[in-house]
Amino acid sequence: MWKLYAILSAVFAALTAILAKMGIKGISGNLATAIRTVVILFVAWGIIVFSGELRELKTLSKNNLLFLVLSGLSTGLSWICYFKALETGNASKVAPIDKLSVAITMGLAFLILKEPLDVKTIIGGLLIVSGSIIILL
Repeated sequence: MWKLYAILSAVFAALTAILAKMGIKGISGNLATAIRTVVILFVAWGIIVFSGELRELKTLSKNNLLFLVLSGLSTGLSWICYFKALETGNASKVAPIDKLSVAITMGLAFLILKEPLDVKTIIGGLLIVSGSIIILL
């Protein structure tokens, strides 16, 4: 099931880039990020309320909260930078460079989370890095 969600994530991320580029015309990336964040806030909390998962709030540990807050800060900074890049760059170049995060995540997962790396993963990561370098040059 994780593979289906990963593919859907990629499709929605692609739509995000195109729709954001169309919606950002004439406004700042910061305003665009704020509007997008409000929409996500309502969607995410709506899912929690309607799925009955709201009761899980009681089970959050300090560790959960710390790392989720740090993750939220990283997400916010990523979105701000992404929209700033979309303000002046082409979506067809900004989005693939943004996906360099995939290769960085692979490296961090190996170093910090001690996840195993196999040959396919290493080759895939190197191809992502190579593609980003080609686009940057």
